Amino acid sequence: MNYTNFIVKILSKPEKSSFENNISVTELIGKFFQFKTGDQNICKLSIWGNLAHDSIQYYNVNDYLIIEGYVSLRKSIFEESEITTDIEISVFKIYPFSLNKLDLVKVNNELF
Repeated sequence: MNYTNFIVKILSKPEKSSFENNISVTELIGKFFQFKTGDQNICKLSIWGNLAHDSIQYYNVNDYLIIEGYVSLRKSIFEESEITTDIEISVFKIYPFSLNKLDLVKVNNELF
């Protein structure tokens, strides 16, 4: 089985599309978190169903996520950014790891 967990950094703005039977999918480019540089560490993330809507709403470029999903090897080309990758992950669970945009709440003139 190729069900796995990764920490990824979002590199592109998530783009949502729908099929005829109202199933949504969000696609974006991610980068594996790693300490060693120089290796191919770009992947395509495909997020399905209700999670696709949530990923558009809550996550932005440069956010780090812990993802769970299935890995498949197929060639993907992102024409806008001229990035090619052979790794695609169908994401089924997302956990925020480090988000850059925090909504601050003001209580008694103090930010929390």
